[in-house]
Amino acid sequence: MSTHTLLTSLFQYKAWANHELFAELQRFDPETQRSELHAALRILNHIHVVERIFVANLQGLEHGYSASNTAETPTLDALYQAVQATDRWYLDYVAGLSTEQLSERIAFGFVDGDAGCMSREEMLAHVVSHGGYHRGAVGRIMTQLSIAPPRDIYTRFLHQAEPERRQASRAVNPQP
Repeated sequence: MSTHTLLTSLFQYKAWANHELFAELQRFDPETQRSELHAALRILNHIHVVERIFVANLQGLEHGYSASNTAETPTLDALYQAVQATDRWYLDYVAGLSTEQLSERIAFGFVDGDAGCMSREEMLAHVVSHGGYHRGAVGRIMTQLSIAPPRDIYTRFLHQAEPERRQASRAVNPQP
């Protein structure tokens, strides 16, 4: 599998995981679970802001953020729309990259003023892993409310997206 193919699959997974999580967040009661919903939105908004910062970094543009979150907390619906648009951007972006572009290093500035330099593929890997880490924190909030979080795992995505993989696995590893 090429790096390009893997990155495409990982960004498809990320978009799927975001969709699954936002669908489950609809189950929060906005009155009785207000503080927990707010905490989840703050975490998800942080993920989104960081992803937008890296959109700018990947393009060599100024991002306009002075922190890795915003002062205002968006609504669940507004944030979901913004996350979907960013997920589409990354999928389109990865689809258009060459092998040479993936390895190109780009200098940028972190919001704390520190300097950074990463290859495009390193930046893209960071975006995927960063979001997964923080979605797990939202899952913990859900668990504390006795709401089952989505099973946000890459293997689940792959087998749901391509159910024939289950059959291939049985052919390779038959059960006694």
